[in-house]
Amino acid sequence: MMRRIGRRLLGFAGGIWLLLTLGFLMMHLVPGDPVRAALGKGASEEMVRQQREALGLEDPLIVQYVRFISDAVRGEFGTSLFTGQKVTDAISEQFGASLQLALLSFVVVILIAIPLGVVSAALTKGGRRRHFELGFTTSTVVIATVPSFILAQVLVYVFAVQLQWLPIAGNDGWESLILPVISLSVAPAAILARIVRVEVLAVLGEDFIRTARAKRMPGMWIYLREALPNAMTATLTIAGLMLAGLIAGTVLVESVFSWPGMGTSMVTSIRQKDYPMVQGMIIVYGLGVMITNVVVDIVLSAIDPRTALRRQESGK
Repeated sequence: MMRRIGRRLLGFAGGIWLLLTLGFLMMHLVPGDPVRAALGKGASEEMVRQQREALGLEDPLIVQYVRFISDAVRGEFGTSLFTGQKVTDAISEQFGASLQLALLSFVVVILIAIPLGVVSAALTKGGRRRHFELGFTTSTVVIATVPSFILAQVLVYVFAVQLQWLPIAGNDGWESLILPVISLSVAPAAILARIVRVEVLAVLGEDFIRTARAKRMPGMWIYLREALPNAMTATLTIAGLMLAGLIAGTVLVESVFSWPGMGTSMVTSIRQKDYPMVQGMIIVYGLGVMITNVVVDIVLSAIDPRTALRRQESGK
């Protein structure tokens, strides 16, 4: 197990290097001059040149790359071209709000998907209630295909503009969390509920479940004590990946609700062509996704070492 964890951490280090390299190249491959965009069309060539020299953009590419990697390892991603604020300072101010939104959405996904999947499996086991199964499958597929930012705009129009039950934007109390969390959690909850149902149905066909039924154990005990724990490995795997997706998926939803997190700032920075800010935030989002995946793999390896072995064999 320790060797598997070591290999996973080594792959994580390689992933960080690749992420930083792509983040560096983004600054140099995008069309246009970020310094010219920041200073405006009225800036003279001399002003642009001086600013590029101050930012080190006139140095050879390899020198810039080594300096960027060295700074990134220390958590430095430069300064905003528009505000002059350090990118790390801006991220530290906004990271908490984005993480709050992602984690709360993840909790809502778990609280909805697992009970819904278990109940659906219980109602449709053995091919019973075909109409319910068809309705569950169809509705979850439809819900899962709705992009979170489109759902966010619909929720804003209905509950904030028309009914005026909830605030439109900002972070002013728990009411401000309701619409963003719903927007982020609905589609993942539908997907995870389908997975939980399939996994629980598979477990219900196992011999130990038939033995439990033969012993006349209560139905609730069979589902909660026997079936659900044995179906949790695949469920936790997908849920961990969904958490990574929720971290990255906050970008557009935050911009819809003007949530004071990294997503709103990132959209604004893209519009302004504030490339150092965009660069730093993309790297932080990427790190969040990678760290989540590594933690999920390590936790699942500890819970069920066979899962990691199957993943390793399938990767070959």
